[in-house]
This record gives sequence, structure tokens and C-alpha cells, in this order.
Amino acid sequence: MGMKMREMFRMFKDFPKDLALVIFLTLLCIAFVLIPSLSEMPVRIIIGLPFVLFIPGYSLIAVLFPGKNDLDGIERIALSFGLSIAIVPLLGLILNYTPFGIRSSPILAVLSIFVILLAICAQIRRSKLPKENRFVVEFARFFKGMKEFGSTGSRIDRILSIVLILSIILAISAIVYVIITPKQGEKFTEFYILGPGGKASDYPTNLLVGENATVIMGIANHEYRIINYTVEIWLVNSSYEDNKTRIHQMYFMDSLNITLDYTDTNIEGNWTPQWEKPYTFTIDKPGAFKIWFLLFKDSVIPPDEKMRDYAGTDAEKRIIDAIAGDIQGLNLNIVVV
Repeated sequence: MGMKMREMFRMFKDFPKDLALVIFLTLLCIAFVLIPSLSEMPVRIIIGLPFVLFIPGYSLIAVLFPGKNDLDGIERIALSFGLSIAIVPLLGLILNYTPFGIRSSPILAVLSIFVILLAICAQIRRSKLPKENRFVVEFARFFKGMKEFGSTGSRIDRILSIVLILSIILAISAIVYVIITPKQGEKFTEFYILGPGGKASDYPTNLLVGENATVIMGIANHEYRIINYTVEIWLVNSSYEDNKTRIHQMYFMDSLNITLDYTDTNIEGNWTPQWEKPYTFTIDKPGAFKIWFLLFKDSVIPPDEKMRDYAGTDAEKRIIDAIAGDIQGLNLNIVVV
């Protein structure tokens, strides 16, 4: 037992600087993600990029090729980038089939465990090789070699090395640009009607003449600009005949104006409404109707007279366009007796 402990101590006494740096950067990335006071700092991106794009692949290469003659430096760098680009999406795909899902904290935890375990395995493999055959990153020699880069090696080797380095720099620059450039997703507006209990159920569908009924209207602006919305409420009696919608009665009930700034689409955490309003109405005419809630963006002029029958006028086009999907609209079937 004592012999094994001494072997383990010798194994990690001279821990390679490259693997120690890998573990240090991993722990540093964890700190900058989880500590609130550090998570807003721009340096988080500087640390996070190599953690995602280089370190996972480098750790795997260190395990697979522990000898100094297994690969040269340029090959290790290129393979580290290539394998990282393959490993990170694969780990994300695996996480997608777990209860944790693809979120920042689970991805950080899985990548960190993956990198640290591989770094330890790489040191174990290197320690089993003769000292002169182990791969070691000699940082001082590396910087000296960079200074002498143009004077050693064949011309073709130098050109290929330059092309590879420039390709890596270009790929990293493109990724940095994508990360720091504000991304604009799909433009759309959420428009919904809920029952009086705030759920998509228990809508008022059977009423008495003059009875109060309540629904909840909701809007969320994801249009990436401030919008002045207008909601028009119409009471419509229509039928579908000969492949055509025929409107028999069309009463203008009310309109509302709402101005909303845009809000980002939240795909994580609990959904929260941006704007909701209970709307109470009464119907003083018996019959089978649809109540249409039409949503207009920017300026629109609603009709002047409420509860006037606009059937046979240009106002019919509103309902026709809503049925065709050219106007954002929702409707409820209501029977009034």
C-alpha cells in the first residue's frame, strides 16, 4: 500500500505544465461562469473560447499520444481544434437525452469533468514512459522557436505551417465575431387569449343576452422594435358557402391601443407574460357568433361606431384577411340565448 502511494506521489509530483494549465483554465472558467460578480466580465469570453474550442481536444490528444515523437506541435494544435469541434456538440447531444438538457450549467459541468479526467489520464500515461520519451511543452523553447520560425525548416514546411496557423486564427476570429455580434432571431408577436382563470380552457362559450363574460388577452413583442399595437374586437355571424366565407352580421365591439418595447425570447426557465389584460364584454343580441380579436401592428384606424353592423362594407376584409392569415387574429365560438 505504501509503495503504491509513493508511486502516485511521484506520478503527480512533476505534473506537466501543459496539463496543469489545462486544469487551471478549466477551474478558472468554472469560476467566471458560476460566480455572479465575475460572470458579467468580458474576460469570461476570452477564457471560455479556448475552453470550448481547444482544451477538450487537447486533453484527448494528450491521452492518445503521450510520447513526444507521436505527433509534432502543429499536428497537435490542429487536431486539438478539430477534435474539440467534434467533442463539444457530441457531449451536448448526449446531454439533450438526459433530464438536465442543453443548458450552460450542465454543459460546463460535463466539459469540466471530461477535461480534468483526461488530463489526469494523460499524466498517468506519460508517467509510464521513459522521461526522455514523454511529450513535454517547453514554453521557453516554444517562444524561442517562434522567433526563429523563418530561418529553419524547408520552404514548403514553413508555407504549410503558416497556412495552418492562419486558418486557425481565421476560424477563431469568425467564432468570436459570431459570439460578440448581437444576433437577431425570427421576428414575431405572441398573441393569445386565455380563459378567466388564466389558462387555455374554460372560455365563455354559452352566454345569456346581457351576461358579462371575461377573457384575458396577452401580447409579447419579439419584433426587435417598439410597436404600437391595436386590438379590435368584432362580433361576427358568418358561414362558409361555395368555397367562400360569407359574412351575415359584423358588429364592431371595441378596440385597445398598446405600445410595447421588444423583449427577447426566453427559451430557458419559466415563461413570463409581457402584457396581459382581462377584457370583459357583454352581448345584447341572441345568436351563434364568433368573437374575433384582431391584432394590428403600428397605425390602424378602427371604426367610429360601436355595435353597428358593418356587414357588406369594406370592414369585411378584416375578417377575410384574418381567416386567410394575413392579419393576426384569434376567435371564440359563442352562443347567446
